[in-house]
Amino acid sequence: MTLKGMVKGTRNMLRRYVGKWFYDKGNPFDTANSPYFPPMVSAFQRDEPEIKPPMAYEFSGPILDEEVEEVTKWIEEYKQSWPRTDITLMSNGWLNKVSKKEFLNFLAYSPKGTTFLSSKDVSETKKDVNFNVRLYDQIVEEVGDKHVV
Repeated sequence: MTLKGMVKGTRNMLRRYVGKWFYDKGNPFDTANSPYFPPMVSAFQRDEPEIKPPMAYEFSGPILDEEVEEVTKWIEEYKQSWPRTDITLMSNGWLNKVSKKEFLNFLAYSPKGTTFLSSKDVSETKKDVNFNVRLYDQIVEEVGDKHVV
C-alpha cells in the first residue's frame, strides 16, 4: 500500500471515530467549526501529520451515511436472529414539552440485543381501553407475529 493509500485509510478511520463521538454525544455538527477543534485533532496527528480533521459538512453527509449503513447492517443481523431466538416487544413514552406532542417508542429485545423499531406520534390518538392493543397490533404486524414471544 502506498503512503497516500495509508493516509487515506487512516483519515477515514479518524473521520468515522470522530463522527461516532459526535453522534453519540449529540454534538452539533458546527462544533467542527470551533477554533478548538483543529488543535484537538492536531494532538492526534503527531504520528500522521498529513491527516486533516473532518469538516462540519462531512458529519451530516458522508460520515453520517457510513454510520447509517453500519447501523442498518447491525439491525439486519439482529433481525436475522429473530427466527431462532424470538423477540420481546417493549415501549416507552415521552412528552415533548415544547411542542406538547406525545410519542411512543417501540423496541425489540432479543439475546442479540435491543433494536429500535419505530416512534409514533400519539398526540392526536384517542386513548381508550384498546389504545395500547391497537398500537402493539401494528408493531406485531410489522415484525411478524411468529417472532414475538
